[in-house]
Amino acid sequence: MTKKTSSGTGTVFVIDDDRDVREAIGNLIRSVGLAVELFASTDDFLARGNWARPGCLVLDVRLPGRSGLDFQDDLARTNISLPIVFISAYSDIQMSVRAMKAGAVEFITKPVRQQDLLDAIQTAISRDEAARRQAESIAGLKVKFGTLTVREQEVMTLVVTGLLNKNIAAALGITEATVKLHRGNVMRKMDATSVPDLVRMADKLALDFKDFSRSGLDD
Repeated sequence: MTKKTSSGTGTVFVIDDDRDVREAIGNLIRSVGLAVELFASTDDFLARGNWARPGCLVLDVRLPGRSGLDFQDDLARTNISLPIVFISAYSDIQMSVRAMKAGAVEFITKPVRQQDLLDAIQTAISRDEAARRQAESIAGLKVKFGTLTVREQEVMTLVVTGLLNKNIAAALGITEATVKLHRGNVMRKMDATSVPDLVRMADKLALDFKDFSRSGLDD
């Protein structure tokens, strides 16, 4: 008996040139309440466009023309970041290693065990949902960071390195009172509740500290 997946969200895109295999996988995916779209080739998939919803790609390794592994490389160079579950009629260790190193969620050999495929699909969709939430969070932080003045951005970057107000003042050539003012603005505009909270935001923003002097450390 096939186990139901834990979520009915997401779309599964299946690319396989074998119609019977495509349809069988499509029926399996629909049976657990997931949306599915079937494609006979990578060109058909690319022509679809618009991958706004969370989902994943079930991709056959052996395709006419460009292989599934090569297509994985192609996608990595675009803004299409759907997690991939590979399926293959050939158990090739080198292929599976290459696929997994490039970020594939799973590499499943045909004939595909239904539960193995469903588990891999659910893992892939969950991974995509998490990645999208992370991207949305970072985008929101970038908007907030963009509301800071240049000086406030400088102060924030030094605050998260652990410098005290007096050290930041010395490093930037401003008074400690001015640092306190900017620091308060940073916390308010970034909606940060504490310095550790601000540090987590800076980490997500991947702020670059190298351009800021630490000359005030010993003052």
